[in-house]
Amino acid sequence: MPVPQTVCTRELCVFSFHTLGVMSGATEEVATGAEVIDLLVAMCRAALQSSRKSLIFEPYPSVVDPCNPKTLAFSPKRRSYKRLQRALDGVLLIRRMAQGPYSDIKRQMDKIDPLAHPLLQWILASNRSHIVKLPLNKQLKFMRTPHQFLLVSAPPSKELRFQTARKLYGSTFAFHGSHIENWHSILRKGLVSASYTKLQLRGAAYGKGIYLSPISNISFGYSGESTHFGALYKTSWSICSDRKTISIISMFLQSRNLNCIALCEVITSKALQKHGNIWVCPVSDHVCTRFLFVYENGRVGDVLINTQDAEIQTEILQATGLKAC
Repeated sequence: MPVPQTVCTRELCVFSFHTLGVMSGATEEVATGAEVIDLLVAMCRAALQSSRKSLIFEPYPSVVDPCNPKTLAFSPKRRSYKRLQRALDGVLLIRRMAQGPYSDIKRQMDKIDPLAHPLLQWILASNRSHIVKLPLNKQLKFMRTPHQFLLVSAPPSKELRFQTARKLYGSTFAFHGSHIENWHSILRKGLVSASYTKLQLRGAAYGKGIYLSPISNISFGYSGESTHFGALYKTSWSICSDRKTISIISMFLQSRNLNCIALCEVITSKALQKHGNIWVCPVSDHVCTRFLFVYENGRVGDVLINTQDAEIQTEILQATGLKAC
């Protein structure tokens, strides 16, 4: 069954999800996909705390009120960013102290705020991207971060069009950097051109399209303020234990300064405009995300990575399972 391209906000659909329990199943991954979940929460927090939230916090949640299942506690028609922040604070507080089985975590959230757990359900269920933490043996070592994810954000229909174009024109890889606050929407609506729209943060010097670069440093510059470090660092985890449980405090939820950079596959047709190391693809169907790399505390990886280097291309192709065009 094809995945919807957008999140349905019609109240009937939301009530159906709530009644049938469709959305609740997603949160069962709390115990097994903790880093992905915490990343989604962190992205939500960044968008909600942005001064541009009225523009970029899209989609806005549609969440049934657990105290009155015939009404919506959160609705795009009646937006309350302050109440949304309070519920998210409950999610953040419990996720920082997450311990024990999932049912215990839910009870802790319900005690803090009755809307915290429903909001967490929505954050997970509304994500339309396929995002999976890469095991160490599958990670791209040259990116110098342990937080590496397989990221497929295109709906099946777009992916099919992309594969058709790839057979005709071939493809290559390039980076796309965007501030952490933008990823809440990107993971739900896909990577689109913001040129000449109210979403544009920087100028579109080379025209309308999705901006990419084969050079990591250029895309890191678009991901936010950052500090370069050249060696692979070790992730620091705070572990607290008693006789029954072990609590791992998420670094994502502690850090207020995350940088995200995507490695995209792009079609090498004549439509792709190359202005030195700045590439512009005016055809959104010709760009698909493949990996997402996350850096904490404003740090970034090697600024001199060039996706067009033979050794780098080989490692990327091995990780994706693709053959060189």
